[in-house]
Amino acid sequence: MHRPDDERHAAARLPNGDVVAILLRQHARIRELFAEVAAATGQDRQRAFDELRGLLAVHEAAEELILRPVAEKTAGEGEARARNAEEKEANRVLKTLEGMDVSSPGFDEALARFEQAVGDHADHEEREEFPAIVAQCSEEQRHSMGKRLRRAEHLAPTHAHPTAAGSRAALVMTGPFTAMMDRARDAIGR
Repeated sequence: MHRPDDERHAAARLPNGDVVAILLRQHARIRELFAEVAAATGQDRQRAFDELRGLLAVHEAAEELILRPVAEKTAGEGEARARNAEEKEANRVLKTLEGMDVSSPGFDEALARFEQAVGDHADHEEREEFPAIVAQCSEEQRHSMGKRLRRAEHLAPTHAHPTAAGSRAALVMTGPFTAMMDRARDAIGR
């Protein structure tokens, strides 16, 4: 499994705005957030978990809508299907985690299994999909994909929003992962 610094160094070697660089930085932040959730307690743990699932919503929507169609052509349909299957399973596990209290006894074990699956998925992308996209797509194409990803990136909550009550839009963004995925898909599709 890669370390966040490894991913950030790889991203720094790519042009600014490159979709692969953006996704590598997101991988690094996702790994950091897993560590933050595991180490935190109480409200800090809930805040970190909310940020993690918000980032995962944007990240997975971007990969599904922007990266996978290109990866089918560059890395192959089998590779793209395998990554989509992993994401589908991860979304199922995340839905289970969302239904748990972050301080419940089973949360740590479920989170550890989820972290392993997400890490393995990211490792596959970094070994198979990302190099194929860098090799077979022009810098301009990757920059265009990066711009589409950036449209949705601001949707990920950076902290828990206790004032969300009473605001439908705020509740959607701090609510279940599926609602966040839908909002990210909408922003990417524009």
